[in-house]
Amino acid sequence: MPSSLTPEQAKRIRRTGMACAGLVAGMIGLAYASVPLYDLFCRVTGFDGRPLASSRPASGTIERTLSVRFDANVAPGLNWRFSPETNETTTKVGQTQTVFYKVRNAGSAPTAGIATFNVQPAQAAAYFMKIECFCFNEQTLKPGETVDFPVVFYIDPEIDKDPNLRALKSITLSYTYFPAKNGAPVATSSAAVAKGNL
Repeated sequence: MPSSLTPEQAKRIRRTGMACAGLVAGMIGLAYASVPLYDLFCRVTGFDGRPLASSRPASGTIERTLSVRFDANVAPGLNWRFSPETNETTTKVGQTQTVFYKVRNAGSAPTAGIATFNVQPAQAAAYFMKIECFCFNEQTLKPGETVDFPVVFYIDPEIDKDPNLRALKSITLSYTYFPAKNGAPVATSSAAVAKGNL
């Protein structure tokens, strides 16, 4: 520092430098924490098409019915075949439903995959309650192995009170399997992370 600075000025410059360094460190930490925090927010609120988890069935049903469409996708890099047992079902709001998805390893070696999901329209995700789901659990399949995975769900009757969803006739539940390693999707899913689909 120039010798023309007073001790008080030198002290202020050091404090400003330390504050700037702390701000940079905080911003880097926030950048690393943003993805898990956003994921937690989506899981808790149903934001961005994330269905909510429920440990029990709905307290009752109402007469309103909705069509639920089922979609299945496999990301590049995973030689699996994946499909729902049915493409669509009609259900009473509040009624518990079980649908199976079939997955088969079409490759010549054991491979691991992990499924992510979303609900469209995204506003309906807060009312799409999953009691049982295979998502976010790494599955390893042997060559030619086929497995059926259940999804147990209901649509919360509270959806009927949402003025934005009064005209809603159908909901789409979409799953995508990604190659996985150690319980997390591998690099091929980075594009989906960037789009906010995980």
